[in-house]
Amino acid sequence: MKHNKLKLYGFNNLTKTISFNIYDICYTRTIEDRLKYIEYIDEQYNSERLTNILTEVTNIIGANVLNVAKQDYDPQGASVTLLISEEAVPIYVLDPSCNQGQLTPIRKNLVGHLDKSHVTVHTYPESHPDNNISTFRVDIDVSTCGTISPIKALDYLINSFDSDIITIDYRVRGYTRSVDGIKHFIDHNINSIQDYIDKDILKKYTSVDINLHHSNIFHSKLMIDKLDLNNYLFNITADDLSESERNEILDQLNREMVEIFYGMNLPSAR
Repeated sequence: MKHNKLKLYGFNNLTKTISFNIYDICYTRTIEDRLKYIEYIDEQYNSERLTNILTEVTNIIGANVLNVAKQDYDPQGASVTLLISEEAVPIYVLDPSCNQGQLTPIRKNLVGHLDKSHVTVHTYPESHPDNNISTFRVDIDVSTCGTISPIKALDYLINSFDSDIITIDYRVRGYTRSVDGIKHFIDHNINSIQDYIDKDILKKYTSVDINLHHSNIFHSKLMIDKLDLNNYLFNITADDLSESERNEILDQLNREMVEIFYGMNLPSAR
């Protein structure tokens, strides 16, 4: 069936923004394990790998990379910013500060600037000396202007990380005009963010869905349903533990996930 495109007056000024947060939870039994876990996360999700992930996100949504700025931090963490465009920008128009993703030793510390479309990622490895649970958080924001939408990349983003807990916010802002002057505050149909997530992925999670259709604001939270303990142990396996230890660790992992999922601290059992 042929889809008749709406004729616009000028450029499509709608801004579509998705904020994607994932948490990876891990049991780290000792101080040494906690330090090694953070080192492992920093190595696995350094700025170079994150740049590759964001570049693929850009390809999935049909955009073009204009500029990349990335940085690894001490003691841990990394950030990447991509400036993107809906259409390819000719070389003679491209600002000299843009590297098109080609990072050289001379330009590797370029400061990122944001235009109508951008993609950013920040990582936050975290642990506490009084808690055997370590957490790795990734924040990704994709903001586009025009007909492209960042929501198309959700499956790829979820599969790119060990996503135990996922929080997704999607908002369409502004308006664009048709040639007859009518304002359009959204240019695509959406009932829920979860309509854009593969059903086989959704089956693995408990979810909460909040949608404010009149404001074009959509929110979803997902928490992994079944815990395979071996997926959450660092430097040990479930066979190394007694049954009571396994149950205690599962309780700790579940508590941590529930607190993050609902955004509140549970009363102490002590």
